[in-house]
Amino acid sequence: MKKMATWILLVVLGLALAGCGATARGIRAKSFSERSDVFSEIEEDERVLHGFVELVIRASVKSHLEGFYLLEQQTLHGKPEYPFLLNIDGQAVTWEVAGQVEDSPNYDEKGRKNPEGGQGMRYVLIKKLQLKSGLHEIFFALPGENKTVETTITLTLNEKELSILEFKPIYYRYGGPTFERGVSRLEVFLDGKPIQ
Repeated sequence: MKKMATWILLVVLGLALAGCGATARGIRAKSFSERSDVFSEIEEDERVLHGFVELVIRASVKSHLEGFYLLEQQTLHGKPEYPFLLNIDGQAVTWEVAGQVEDSPNYDEKGRKNPEGGQGMRYVLIKKLQLKSGLHEIFFALPGENKTVETTITLTLNEKELSILEFKPIYYRYGGPTFERGVSRLEVFLDGKPIQ
């Protein structure tokens, strides 16, 4: 009986690890560009060319400080920089964003628990891109998380309209959501409205 329980445990563990490995390979594959003509990063004061769309990418993630968990040494949590991966129609970029130590209140003004309350490292991504108007497949991931955190959306972007695409983290909820446990998934907003 003990042998059977051990085998079942090993099979379940093996399947879980194989699934994680497949997802990590998927992120690795999306981090390579198949093309380079989809978008370009532009400066804040730069004007968008005719036939193109201005797309602002925003994301903000808070992680615990380095050394918060005794045995967690291989992660990027709390490190000086944190990676954000974007792939639009096969063109990929990974931005390494500098973090800032942040100490936020544990509760909001209404007395509710703040998922980002406490001392941690805040990483804020704001990038302005120009790309052709039309239909686009957008893949966004946080390769620095222990568990794969990614999302893929399809958007139609119209010329002469500024679009703001924002990725907001949803933190793990054991006993209530908190940034100290890592990002569980991403919510996606286009111009302030949820799209996923």
